[in-house]
Amino acid sequence: MFVGITGLGSVWRRRFGRNVDDPERFRRAAYFNTTGVIVNGRIVRRRKITGHVRFNGVGGFNPYYPSRVIGRVFECDDPCVSNGQNKVFFRRLAPKTAAPDFFLVVIRSDEFGCIDVGTTDWKSENGQLISFSESRDQQEVMMLMPMSGWLRTRLGGVVLRRAPGHRSHALLTFEV
Repeated sequence: MFVGITGLGSVWRRRFGRNVDDPERFRRAAYFNTTGVIVNGRIVRRRKITGHVRFNGVGGFNPYYPSRVIGRVFECDDPCVSNGQNKVFFRRLAPKTAAPDFFLVVIRSDEFGCIDVGTTDWKSENGQLISFSESRDQQEVMMLMPMSGWLRTRLGGVVLRRAPGHRSHALLTFEV
């Protein structure tokens, strides 16, 4: 499965290899991204739905510049549920000619309005929820969405549309 990245969640963590004698231990680290919200001036995971996406240091992801993956396409494993968490493994950068099957999108309530996650018809059927954090009036939702996928917020419908002039870029826009 090919996934284009339009945004990333607010919370990062990393895991290094356990073998301290391995000279490649840090290069092969795993990096996990999920949702979070600001509480008392700090970003925290107030997860209502637990999940994350995983990148490896050897798969074309640079942990010093995570935003460089936005607009890129990765070869990914299919989403799964393990230990009660939704997970997607971003295995490696895809060739530049790869067309995304889905896009990783992150929706924040301050940009698009609050979402009534779990209610009937809150998202298109083929959209897949990965992680959802919420505290008071703040929300952050991480999803896989196909092109033309949609969701409903309290401000209106939001649709994923192709960015003008780009095959592998997409933007969330309010439905008109």
